[in-house]
Amino acid sequence: MLSAMTLALWLLPTTSVAKENFTTQCDSLPSLVASLANDIGVIAASYVPTNSLNVSGAFNQVAFCRVNGSVPYLENNTVFFEVWLPETIAYNERFLAVGNGGLAGRIDYASMVENVNKGFATSGGDSGHLASENNDGDAYPGGIYLPFLHDKNQVLAWIRNSIALFTPAAKEIATFYYEKSPQHTYYKGCSTGGAQGFALAQYHPELFDGIVAGCPGNWYSHLALSFLWNQQVTLGASFLPQESLDLIANAVLDKCDTLDGVEDRVLENPLACTFDLDKLACTTPATNSSSCLTSEQLTAAKNIYAGPRHSQSNTSLYPGFDLGSESEWMMQEGRLSLSFSLPLLQNMVFDDLSYNGSTFDWASDVDALDLKVGSLIDSISPNLTSFKDRGGKLIVTQGWADPFNAATWPIDHLNEVAQATVGDRDEWLSLFMVPGKWNSRLQLDLLERLIDKVLHVGGGHCGGASSYTHVPGKQNSLEALVEWVEQKKDPEALLGTSPADGSERTRKLCRWPRTAKLVGADAENWESFVCD
Repeated sequence: MLSAMTLALWLLPTTSVAKENFTTQCDSLPSLVASLANDIGVIAASYVPTNSLNVSGAFNQVAFCRVNGSVPYLENNTVFFEVWLPETIAYNERFLAVGNGGLAGRIDYASMVENVNKGFATSGGDSGHLASENNDGDAYPGGIYLPFLHDKNQVLAWIRNSIALFTPAAKEIATFYYEKSPQHTYYKGCSTGGAQGFALAQYHPELFDGIVAGCPGNWYSHLALSFLWNQQVTLGASFLPQESLDLIANAVLDKCDTLDGVEDRVLENPLACTFDLDKLACTTPATNSSSCLTSEQLTAAKNIYAGPRHSQSNTSLYPGFDLGSESEWMMQEGRLSLSFSLPLLQNMVFDDLSYNGSTFDWASDVDALDLKVGSLIDSISPNLTSFKDRGGKLIVTQGWADPFNAATWPIDHLNEVAQATVGDRDEWLSLFMVPGKWNSRLQLDLLERLIDKVLHVGGGHCGGASSYTHVPGKQNSLEALVEWVEQKKDPEALLGTSPADGSERTRKLCRWPRTAKLVGADAENWESFVCD
């Protein structure tokens, strides 16, 4: 497919963006590339003036050519994608693909505008299916038929293949437009997009020079199991209302907040904290959920810390949650299971929309899930030698207070990757654990459809945690990746900025297993910290 497309590009008349009006060149793009190949379509192209596009409050700071394209794949399926081409004066000669969130089916326009503003030729796709044909990407509260989960090719495209399907075409369009190939090719995604990043490194190692995978759900099938587990262990008298979750979180912070040398109501490294949950037990039958925990609630919290287990072998099926994340657990007590776990079970495992998750067998049904779901959507091979050997660099970020993904999953998985991939892990692989971290704009958009109100605020799932508004929720991970790939500068620390409380606070995010420790006088400035 690519050879035919490349040949067609060579045969087209040469038209320099520098020599012709940018607007005219953009508007004429579809007709110019119509002959690229029968299986590549440029549907439309339009000029977008500076500050004319508003994506969730973020405007385009550079003018760009907005190209809509499509790539067909197996059995009459199609990936729809867009490429945003900044005008030549702003173009940094780099190509960036961005990932998806949740059940996907739509382009992450927030990431598109953020990165076209940085000068990247930026591309994103719909993951090979349309949210508009799948209940707008919202499967809550279960019992909903999702067509893409019944099409094996669409399921494979969702996480594993869709980025790889549109990236070559998008790069060729950029190459034609600027009359030269991008100097480097990058990918950035979080949550499902983080899973897509691992899929690219595992299944398509030749495509990208560098990958940023945030809060990766690359063991997606078992991430869904953790949602189901946490719902089941908090039913009835075991339910933990928000005041109980806050009680635990505050007690943890009281015990371990200052381990990093500063009292800031956030844990730099929860694994260094030792905490006795039983000290919060109610001492009398008359209970007050804001001041103590019943025996049922204590057991529930301990089960969430432990994570799901196989009922026959007693082996761990997914890590549990860490100390300091408790205030973010509310969605774990039902909403996430009904939005992700139950739809996968109903549509893919049992093919029964009336299936009740309470009947799930934590032995035989785990095996069925692995066979019917995990084999299609998980990307957990520890051997990423092919990606590493071609010079690929991988940066992984994970929030300690992530309300979706157990924070130690990337730690455990990347230890396995380091052992199975030949060579020094520091030459190509970096993990950054972020105190308090919440959700990306695309995931926020998804969750606003799942729950009544979600705050985009520091150290949860792809952004800041609602309980940590004072913690910077953004990191310069992409900039660090570019320096690593192009200048061979090891990313020893990331700069954390933009806390939701509006302050100018910055934070040093150290390359795991090192953590930040205060040595200077100003705890608001990342330069006052060292990686220890």
